[in-house]
Amino acid sequence: MAASTRSRMPSASNRFDAAEALALQACDDTDSLREVLCAYTCLEKLIAPLEVGDTEQLGPTRTELGSLVRLVNEEMSRRIEAADSATHAMRAALARPEAG
Repeated sequence: MAASTRSRMPSASNRFDAAEALALQACDDTDSLREVLCAYTCLEKLIAPLEVGDTEQLGPTRTELGSLVRLVNEEMSRRIEAADSATHAMRAALARPEAG
C-alpha cells in the first residue's frame, strides 16, 4: 500500500519543475505588463503632458513609442490571425457537400 500511495504523489523533482515553469511564466507575464505600462505612459504623454517646462515629460521617449508600436502591431497581428482562421473555417464549411 505504501508503494501505491508513493506512486500517486508527485515527486519533489516534478513539483520543482512545475514551480520553475510557473516562475518563468510569471516573469514573462511581468515583462509583458511592463511593456503595456510603458505604452500606456506613452499614450498619457501624447494626450496630456504633465509639465510644459519639462522636455522629458513633454513628449514620449523612444522606448515608450517603441512599446506602443509593438503593442499595436502584436494586437493587429492577433486580430488578423483570428480573421484569417475564421475565413478558412468558413471556406472549409462551405466546401463540404450538404448532408441531406
